[in-house]
Amino acid sequence: MNEILARLNDAGNLRKLYDIEVSQKYLVYQNKRYLNFSSNDYLGLSDANLQKQFLSALDTEHLFLMSNPSSRLMTGNTHYYKELEDSLAAFYRKEAALVLGCGFLLNTGILPALTDERDLVVADKLVHASLIDGLRLCNCRWTRFRHNDMEHLESVLKKNRKDYRHVYIVTESVFSMDGDIAPLRKMVELKRQYDCSLYVDEAHAFGVRGEQGRGVAEEQGIIADIDILVATMGKALASQGAFVVCSDELKQILVNRMRTLIFSTALPPISLLWSKFLLEKLPAMADKRKHLADLSEWMRSRIPGNVSASHIIPVIVGDNFETLHLSEELIHKGYWITAVRYPTVPEGTARLRVSLSAAMSRDDVEGFVKELKNIWK
Repeated sequence: MNEILARLNDAGNLRKLYDIEVSQKYLVYQNKRYLNFSSNDYLGLSDANLQKQFLSALDTEHLFLMSNPSSRLMTGNTHYYKELEDSLAAFYRKEAALVLGCGFLLNTGILPALTDERDLVVADKLVHASLIDGLRLCNCRWTRFRHNDMEHLESVLKKNRKDYRHVYIVTESVFSMDGDIAPLRKMVELKRQYDCSLYVDEAHAFGVRGEQGRGVAEEQGIIADIDILVATMGKALASQGAFVVCSDELKQILVNRMRTLIFSTALPPISLLWSKFLLEKLPAMADKRKHLADLSEWMRSRIPGNVSASHIIPVIVGDNFETLHLSEELIHKGYWITAVRYPTVPEGTARLRVSLSAAMSRDDVEGFVKELKNIWK
């Protein structure tokens, strides 16, 4: 173990945990407050006033809300699950929704439950680690196409479609490390042409994109064409858990075959209720989405060399130690920003992953960019 830790340290890849407290756009570390540029609270909903509003409406005298010590298929499937899942299905105008403990459980569980050796999965090269781990658990064949390269995707489908019972095309909508956007409309065309299913992870778009907050799929007008739409409630919704919206039939398959659901403890009612409370408010948060989009556009125009089209803006440095140094200097100036290194991103592409929040002001973002340019030559 000492040898492993030494190698990680020598390569600039050693991580550690920080004891911090988070409050909307700030975090506190060792009694000092920092503007938080590494949070996924994209709408700024980690808000004490919202929580007070939520808690004041609860009937806590007669409810046990804080735990749920069972799996959903044993005794953990409280009616709060049904209420949230019904709300999610209605929000997306889909037949059904299924809620799990986190996005990692969904992405590692869905494809192994649906596929066998007669199937093929074709995934974007840069899909999240949770999807890659899910593919490693599959009995099917799987391969990847070059990032956002629709010609390469079509060539893979054209060559392989006839040899498999079913083919799943898998992508994110907003990619978590580069902040760029998948061409979902073109993927819908290809899925129709080659009779495939489309699996889209909207983890970084849910709540943030679209008129109602339903993600890039809403922006591009293709929600109805997505067979498996996954998102998390732990990012823009500032809650806990994740969900898939899909057909009734697919939900039943997952309930019966998805090991990450069958063998996981259920979420406590307090989390399900909080998620439903915020979900109902999402359509009315257009001003927050617009403010976040404006901040993002302004900052993207001032950070050279990035491909982002979203609120996730990479500052690609390359060298691990140089990236760590830049992070430390910015933290010293009051801006909390973490270094992202291999294996999260490819070797030689270490970066600062800037995550903007609707809770931030233009002055906050301008101050960060000014310090970044002063430090990073």
